[in-house]
Amino acid sequence: MPYQIVIDTNVLVAALRSRRGASFRVLSLVGGKDFGINISVPLVLEYEDAAKRIAREIGLSHGDIDDILDYICRVAHHCQIYFLWRPFLKDPRDDLVLEVAVEGGCDFIVTYNVRDFEGADRFGVRVVTPGEFLRAIGALP
Repeated sequence: MPYQIVIDTNVLVAALRSRRGASFRVLSLVGGKDFGINISVPLVLEYEDAAKRIAREIGLSHGDIDDILDYICRVAHHCQIYFLWRPFLKDPRDDLVLEVAVEGGCDFIVTYNVRDFEGADRFGVRVVTPGEFLRAIGALP
């Protein structure tokens, strides 16, 4: 069974900003055989808010952002969160990522803010950067 992951919003934003980095590579592998992505309604709404705030500066329309998010929603495992044990982390937006990881039985949270998820290991979730994740799945070119 492939790894299960949650992608933090900062990785999505980095992938939209540049096609050169590890975050873009992770995003380009979404929907493939290497891993499954997990989302929730609140997480997708956060993705949408962050992506649409930068859309003009990166040359994308809101429709382009909608298309990207529609694809993610189509291929992702949808988690319904029935429990809220917030606050666990310092930032409530990070808590919603952790909740998806726990509910989805995820192996990894992929983020650039590894320190913000201190304590996630208590739930059996590894917190890694996009580059570390790509190395873990053997997907670095």
